[in-house]
Amino acid sequence: MADDADLLARWRSGDDAAGQQLCEQHHALVARIVGAHRPRAWSTEDLVQEVFLTMFSRCERYEARAGTPFAHWLARVAVNVCRDRLRSEARQPHLQPLSPATEECLTWLRTGGEHARTDAASARDTVDRLLAELPPADRLVLTLLDLEGRSVAEIAQLTGWSRPLVKVRAFRARHRLRAAAQRLSGDSA
Repeated sequence: MADDADLLARWRSGDDAAGQQLCEQHHALVARIVGAHRPRAWSTEDLVQEVFLTMFSRCERYEARAGTPFAHWLARVAVNVCRDRLRSEARQPHLQPLSPATEECLTWLRTGGEHARTDAASARDTVDRLLAELPPADRLVLTLLDLEGRSVAEIAQLTGWSRPLVKVRAFRARHRLRAAAQRLSGDSA
């Protein structure tokens, strides 16, 4: 595996193969981040391409520093690209009726699991629907913290937020998520 700084320097001097190799080395990282934060309107591969285009257009901003590898800088670029697309998507609301499977999952959540569990695909659809009801920052913090299991420190580094801000946003986002679940399931309580 070639050194990222070397590949970046070679790409800046006109070596397209070095740029391609840089993308190949980090494709799995970017695809994982994009997959977790992808807006509905974008395919994963389209958004991965967008992240790499942004990486190349902003590569002059990257400075090699001890303890901060290129992958961390690229992960932050990926998160920011996804956040920008989520914000754009939030400005264009489009509500779809709940599917019977989603309604069943919401009932299961509301009753504390008294009904039979639903399948994983239905649960994932329900989570996606609930997260879509939240502002982009709330969706991002819950995805990173609760779905990906990242630490508060990692989220702070990826987003540029302070650690206390990550905790406050997570608390508020969970409150909004509960309210969204109640709204979608028709509860007035």
